[in-house]
Amino acid sequence: MNRRVLLRLVVVTTTILAVAILVLAAAHATIDAPTICLGLLMLAGTVLRPRVGQVYRTSLDYVLVIALYLLSGVGSAILVGAVGALSQDRRHPMVKKVFNGAQSVICAAAGGLVFHFAGGPTGDEVLSRPWDAIWTTTAANATWLVVNALLLCVVLSLEAGDPSPATFLRKVAVPTSPPLLGYGLLGLLLAVAWLSGLGFLSILLIFVPLYVSRWALSQYEAERRAQAATMRAFIQVIEAKDLYTRGHSERVSEGVGMLGRHLGLADDRQSALEHAGLLHDVGKVGVPTSIIRKPGRLDDSEMDAIRLHPARGVELIGNIPFLEEVKSAVLHHHEKYDGTGYPAGLSGDNIPYFARIIGIVDAFDCLTSTRSYRPARGVEETLQILIQDRYTHFDPHLVDAFVDVIRKQGWKTVDQPAPDGSVVVTIDHDDLSLGSGGGATGNAAGPE
Repeated sequence: MNRRVLLRLVVVTTTILAVAILVLAAAHATIDAPTICLGLLMLAGTVLRPRVGQVYRTSLDYVLVIALYLLSGVGSAILVGAVGALSQDRRHPMVKKVFNGAQSVICAAAGGLVFHFAGGPTGDEVLSRPWDAIWTTTAANATWLVVNALLLCVVLSLEAGDPSPATFLRKVAVPTSPPLLGYGLLGLLLAVAWLSGLGFLSILLIFVPLYVSRWALSQYEAERRAQAATMRAFIQVIEAKDLYTRGHSERVSEGVGMLGRHLGLADDRQSALEHAGLLHDVGKVGVPTSIIRKPGRLDDSEMDAIRLHPARGVELIGNIPFLEEVKSAVLHHHEKYDGTGYPAGLSGDNIPYFARIIGIVDAFDCLTSTRSYRPARGVEETLQILIQDRYTHFDPHLVDAFVDVIRKQGWKTVDQPAPDGSVVVTIDHDDLSLGSGGGATGNAAGPE
């Protein structure tokens, strides 16, 4: 049985289970004031979704369902949770919409079962048993998160491509679990406020601040998307001038990302490092196209123009606030550990940390990529060159770490033809295997 068939079987099975759960929930639901009010609020959330996004809808689901466990019981909570499943991106295929809806119902039911069998209080009991309310709703919320993650992992394991289940758990499920547990406590707060006599006013007390906070976060996310678009635009400009190194910046960014994770960098530092890797050659935009595409040796003045590309890069990104941290890495990624690099002749630990990392990955990717004037070197051969050039070209400790990463995780080498299919193509004058005159051979990994 192939994966597509298995995937459809999973969707059908979850849908049947969700329908059965809804039938049972309807039989045990209490249609009271909290159920009606919070159900209408959940329905309003489906209208708000296009403006505030998926994250807001997710937080709304959590708060309302957890509150209804306490106010009206599990049956009512499941029915209202099913209303939240209506809020989905219209661009999604129908199969995905059906699965997402079934998933919402199953997760609400799983959390409700834990809440029920743990003896969670409902109605006026919430105020007399506050600690029971806290731990049972937390347990229900944690169950929801676990079931949700398991269902998504099943689907991801049957779908080709990224993310894999392991990647989803590491990058999405685990990091988002603490804040989502926090949203569950907002549901508890809503229930307590309602039962304390505030009634409908408790909704305003909880959801106005929540809406404002989600709106602020959505603006931050929009800014992040704009930053990513800016960087993509920079890279497209580079590739328009220097087509023969197409993909090099992305691979360097990926490589420094691998090394950064191995070194245990904090998330913000990791992000800055990957940005620096992506933009390290952006200064080539400021190098005359006639030099970039010259098919032979460069004279001294032309090589001087090539060596200016780190400074040109800093000029280009210097006025963009979110790139402040990467400027020193862009400026100094061609420094050598022994002080013979450029533009400042820095040595040892005086070279910025990110610049030392990028210099290693830059050299590695260049040597393992095919050029018109030489074949690609093998991965192990290139690692030996990096090891040989420790203390002269590269930070020895970072080289050791990078060698360890590549030997454990591997590297996808690039067999890169001429972009237009022709035989005679531009020499990459930033090739780390070139000699000082821009020749086509050389054993050193040191940059020019």
